[in-house]
Amino acid sequence: MFKALKATFALILLLFSANVFAAILPDAQSMYRQLSLSDEVSFDKFQKAYNHFRTHRTGKSVFTLIDYGKPSSEKRFWVVDAEKRKVLFASYVSHGKNSGSLYAKKFSNVVNSRQTSIGVFRAAETYYGKHGYSLRLDGLSKGVNDNARRRAIVIHGAAYAHPNVIAKTGQLGRSWGCPALPNYLSKKVINTIKNGTYIYAFA
Repeated sequence: MFKALKATFALILLLFSANVFAAILPDAQSMYRQLSLSDEVSFDKFQKAYNHFRTHRTGKSVFTLIDYGKPSSEKRFWVVDAEKRKVLFASYVSHGKNSGSLYAKKFSNVVNSRQTSIGVFRAAETYYGKHGYSLRLDGLSKGVNDNARRRAIVIHGAAYAHPNVIAKTGQLGRSWGCPALPNYLSKKVINTIKNGTYIYAFA
């Protein structure tokens, strides 16, 4: 009986926290302005990500937005702390080799396509693999990215994602579909967004 009451109380507290969390955050337009993102990402994309984030409590105040509509020669990966009204990271990010060259133009949910996936993801657990410290992703958009784990779509660091590559070739190197970050930044980003935060990837 006591355990049941305790579980019920915990659920009520979680729901209450989610509602309070959403209530204390400003609307999308106000947050967009406070973050000074108008020259970085379109309001339409930000609004879609932010509104989903506000109504889906994760226990963290952080979410990530990726805009693959921009070329890989520009920063197009942002980690936002909504409570602090702050962009924690703004980074370059690579796309899949079969998605395009400078721009990602093709997207896929198919295993071995070596294309980037878009949609809503949840950052999951970390592990050490062939690219070092990496972060597994679960795709939440049915039919769009829900094969992400089967495809081994993860966030990891890569030498080809370093901005120095842009100076030589005009664009970043490409992955097999993963959102690869510069090695100097990947661990910090992964430790910030791991274990349940949302990632919103747009074309």
